[in-house]
Amino acid sequence: MFKALFSKRRLRRDVLLGASAMTLAALAPGVSLAADAYPSHPITLILAYPPGGGVDMVGRLLARELERNLGQNVIVENRPGAGSLIGTSTLIRSKPDGYTIMLADPALVINESLMKHVTYDSQKDLVPISTVTSSPLVLAVPTTSKIKSVADLVEAGKGKGAGLSFASAGLGSTPHMAGELLKLRSQSNFVHVPYKGSGPAMTDLISGQVDFAFATQSASAQYIAGGRLRGLATTGAERSPLLPELPTMADSLPGFRVLFWTALIAPAGTPPDIQKRLNDAVKASLASPTMKSGLEKAGEVSSYMSLADCKAFFTSERDMWSKVVRESKLELE
Repeated sequence: MFKALFSKRRLRRDVLLGASAMTLAALAPGVSLAADAYPSHPITLILAYPPGGGVDMVGRLLARELERNLGQNVIVENRPGAGSLIGTSTLIRSKPDGYTIMLADPALVINESLMKHVTYDSQKDLVPISTVTSSPLVLAVPTTSKIKSVADLVEAGKGKGAGLSFASAGLGSTPHMAGELLKLRSQSNFVHVPYKGSGPAMTDLISGQVDFAFATQSASAQYIAGGRLRGLATTGAERSPLLPELPTMADSLPGFRVLFWTALIAPAGTPPDIQKRLNDAVKASLASPTMKSGLEKAGEVSSYMSLADCKAFFTSERDMWSKVVRESKLELE
């Protein structure tokens, strides 16, 4: 009888211990139970720009592929305004559970040093998941321009009474900052003319209202191919497969390199297992023939990075642009 009672007590103890262990495992931070179930409901992908632009196009292509690879709906939510600050602020305030993510571009790291009222720190408040695309910009002039090379442009910018104007898609945009970098590196007297988007900038460049511009390949390649713009150079480390006839900026100004990229990001605090799940999903999405075809048609080049490499890339981009902003003495309200 004593033996039977002891066995019952031992059984009851084992059951209680087992239940406690399960409870602790469920509550312990960093365990993979939640990540294994991720995603269990639709994901929101924030795009910090209006519909129809380059980031929007890449984001919508990515959303469809992420749906296939994650097995959940991905809802695209455009949150444009203030040079991507509205979308970024929305992301930072969201719960770090992998259900709100964002497709960012270089404005994310440029704004930190360029704008007074930016309150986020991309190194502390955000988690880079992976780059999605990465392409050089194109330096172009009107076909009626006498400028035929980067050397011609630099020389013209240094002349007496110089004040050549360059267009951009807006203050703080990558094309704007590329122009500021050229101005610094060449010590030329160029004047920036900002536009509300690449479309109006290209229109005035074609008509000769401005002297030159840096533009994305997707915005400029069709006009170069159609003979309405003259391409002078691209800004990558190597010649662009889309415009292989153009030299690189580095051929004339060693070390000159500017990339227009997009990258998937999440709020700081997103569990590592979910970060890895998203990173794997981006990698699989970029391998899709549909995604590859869509990006090629838009003049974009896919670019996958591991979590560690993407974090290091963000740091290098932030450091580079903060130096340009500081040396150019730029500051926006």
